[in-house]
Amino acid sequence: MLPPRDDLHFWLYDWLKADTLAAMPAFAHVDRDTGVAMLDAALDLAASHFLPHAAASDQNPPQIVDGEVALMPAISHALAAYREAGFFGMEAPAEEGGLGLPYTFVAALGGLFSCANVATNGYAFLTQAAANLIREVGSDEQKRRFLPAMTEGRWFGTMCLSEPQAGSSLADIRCVAEPLPDGRYAIRGNKMWISSGDHEIAENIVHLVLAKIPGGPAGTKGISLFIVPRRHVDADGHAGARNGVRLIGLNHKLGTHGQVNCLLGFGEEEPAIGELVGAPHDGLRGMFVMMNEARIGVGIGAAMTGYGGYRAALDYAKERRQGRKPGERDASTPMVPIIEHADVRRMLLKAKSFAEGGLALCLYAGRLVDEAKHGGDAEAQALVDLLTPIVKAWPSDYGQEANSLAIQVHGGAGYTRDFPVERLWRENRINAIHEGTNGIQAMDLLGRKLLGDGGKAFGLLSKRVEATLAAARADAALAPLADALTTRWAALGPAVLKAGKTAATDLELALANAYLLLDAMGHAVVAWLWLDQAIAAKRGLDGGDVRRAMLEGKLAAARYFIGWELPTKDAVLATFASVDPLCRDLDPAVL
Repeated sequence: MLPPRDDLHFWLYDWLKADTLAAMPAFAHVDRDTGVAMLDAALDLAASHFLPHAAASDQNPPQIVDGEVALMPAISHALAAYREAGFFGMEAPAEEGGLGLPYTFVAALGGLFSCANVATNGYAFLTQAAANLIREVGSDEQKRRFLPAMTEGRWFGTMCLSEPQAGSSLADIRCVAEPLPDGRYAIRGNKMWISSGDHEIAENIVHLVLAKIPGGPAGTKGISLFIVPRRHVDADGHAGARNGVRLIGLNHKLGTHGQVNCLLGFGEEEPAIGELVGAPHDGLRGMFVMMNEARIGVGIGAAMTGYGGYRAALDYAKERRQGRKPGERDASTPMVPIIEHADVRRMLLKAKSFAEGGLALCLYAGRLVDEAKHGGDAEAQALVDLLTPIVKAWPSDYGQEANSLAIQVHGGAGYTRDFPVERLWRENRINAIHEGTNGIQAMDLLGRKLLGDGGKAFGLLSKRVEATLAAARADAALAPLADALTTRWAALGPAVLKAGKTAATDLELALANAYLLLDAMGHAVVAWLWLDQAIAAKRGLDGGDVRRAMLEGKLAAARYFIGWELPTKDAVLATFASVDPLCRDLDPAVL
């Protein structure tokens, strides 16, 4: 189920040229040999400690025993091995005791662990994201007290945004932070859907909590951010007595059963003491450091979960014998592996194009993060901002579709627990909701990212697309793919422009059909990245690369996606451009 090494090397080195990141001072220690060694170590650890208990943890979800969360021991053992390998600090700089890896590699390595066991990897992912937030916006004193234990993986982290009555509408949260004489705050309220929110795996859990200080501005402008540890942390960074954070109950989700999900109460029976991160009433700015990383992480997890389903279906199709070739009338002849049937190959190729296309999108975004954060590239940052909604939403929609196709390839066996594909489907279904629903991502893409900057970032993206198109047109084998993408990319600009004109007089109408744009633009972006990969694959084939089957597979997936899937969004984009008011004006009573 895990990606073969050849594929990983293609994505990172043949296509993204990740070895050139070593030219940045922050990554001078990450040459190609180091990068390959990290990939090999992660593959081995994912295969030996994460994958083996994925099915068992799905069937044995967390329970509350004597007031504490009980988890399968294998989860703790896997995370201990992860800790020993230093992977909790994969992104932390070397001076903090971390590995100091580029985000391109962090995305790839995190994806491997998600592919093996997305539930167990969730504990590590949230801890890394919480540490990055403190590193970015915390005070020097907070960094000194909290980061060492989080980088080592002795303390875990969470993000506490949602509340039972508010969901994604953060303006309506009720959690209150009362100032105390010593400069700290008493946090009071409930938080819902808190992944990794309570367990005994780590010595401490560092909750990052959104709350409102009384007297602050209304709505989102009055939200502040607080560190509220499960156990109090003294001046020397040692964990002590329990803070007033109480487990109220567990949420039993469709998938990712191994990652505990909680309803937490703050300050109900005893004070929950927190400390402000950043300035008062500026909590969303800080939290979005974590949320944006989490959105890219959700995309990676969704793509890799889809990829795991694709690989499982591919293996099954090679071994399962059923039926005979069309026209074969002799029932005494042996049945053929189902991969010999054209429609099964169609489904596998479609799943491959979705899963690997989503993964390429996420890894490309990872490369942009490195160029922006460590290379000082303002264009790269603009592209990260523009693409993040697509990175989160597109893989969570189409990685899920890859999982559905994997079930179909298995036939009746696919929806039983005898094979992993039904579990992977359930695990991936959550991602379209995590970290802001895909409808929210669509409104963010259109309202803030495309219209908010007057189309500047879209213009930068278009220049990169044009460069790929020009390179593809120079190769006779790839020119037809370039022509097909040229037509579809050219249609995006006028559609967005029309939406902008509508927004000037009727913002609600302009945003009502935003998901259609996200869907169509997501396909166009992934088609561009498939074409870019096709160029790299063709270069390798023309140069005599011995990995012919893998490279020809990339070309086949590019041909399929651009030739078969991309045209399906012509009508979607046309409907968006029509500014049809149906959904905006529909009377709820008729539904």
